[in-house]
Formats: sequence, C-alpha cells, structure tokens
Amino acid sequence: MSDLLAALALALVIEGLLYAAFPNEMKRMLAALMALPASNLRIGALICAGLGLALLWVVRA
Repeated sequence: MSDLLAALALALVIEGLLYAAFPNEMKRMLAALMALPASNLRIGALICAGLGLALLWVVRA
C-alpha cells in the first residue's frame, strides 16, 4: 500500500512541476486534448497504461 501512495505522490509532484514550469504549454496541450475524439484518447490512455505496467513489471522483476 505504501508503494501505491508513493507512486501517486510522485505523479502529483511531476505533474505539479510541469504546470509550474510550463503553464502556457500545458494549457495549450489541454486545449489540444479537448479537440481529440474520445476514442483516440482512450486508445492513447490504454497504450500508456500498458507501457507503464510493462515498465513496472520489468523494474520489479
């Protein structure tokens, strides 16, 4: 459970740093995401989740 909380905390730190360092670019990226169809976002999210799971499996092995 502590690993999950540490991973979530790290994700928040990274996302916060991106918004702090590049606020205008992040706003532009979010606007571009709004223009994409939901099916494209879903496919991209599933690919990212799969890559993350594979990376976690390799790191933990």
